Amino acid sequence: MPHALKLRIALPVILAVGLSACASAPAPRPQTNTPTPVARHAIANLAAASATLVSGRLMFDSGARGVHIHGDIGGLQPGSSHGFHIHETGDCSAVDASSAGGHFNPNHAPHGRSGHGAHHLGDIDNLVADANGVAHVDAWVTGVGLGDGSPHDILGRAVIVHAAVDDYASQPSGNAGARVACGVIRLVP
Repeated sequence: MPHALKLRIALPVILAVGLSACASAPAPRPQTNTPTPVARHAIANLAAASATLVSGRLMFDSGARGVHIHGDIGGLQPGSSHGFHIHETGDCSAVDASSAGGHFNPNHAPHGRSGHGAHHLGDIDNLVADANGVAHVDAWVTGVGLGDGSPHDILGRAVIVHAAVDDYASQPSGNAGARVACGVIRLVP
């Protein structure tokens, strides 16, 4: 078969295949600077640990200042103070909540007080129970994300209430004692 004839037969086939491929290709997406969507609200239902009756419910709301934690924790001694932290692992299965691991500390900082120099990102100010043994939580945690997938993301991690007050100085955890309640931070359904 002469070369010109082969080209006349092959050219329409090549064009048809090429055009059909272009027609089925998705249109390119315009470039935007829109950030990846992140969670705005999460919850942690705290259950008793270490043979206590401490429990509660906390809400987590993402905002411009960081993550706002609010809610109530009951079953505490009236007027008592307790260490309160975000821990690295979202696992409260151990009776003493040791399965939650250590304080959330992706920056490898020393333990301290939030907003007062170097500290773990999971360090939060102590809780104080009222006359009825209920701690009304209203705290902001800065430097963390909620569902953003970053190394500073607290979604899926645990929140722990300790038996004793956090002294904000002892390493690695402020000498806050046993874990008396534990809850995993989960998306609001």
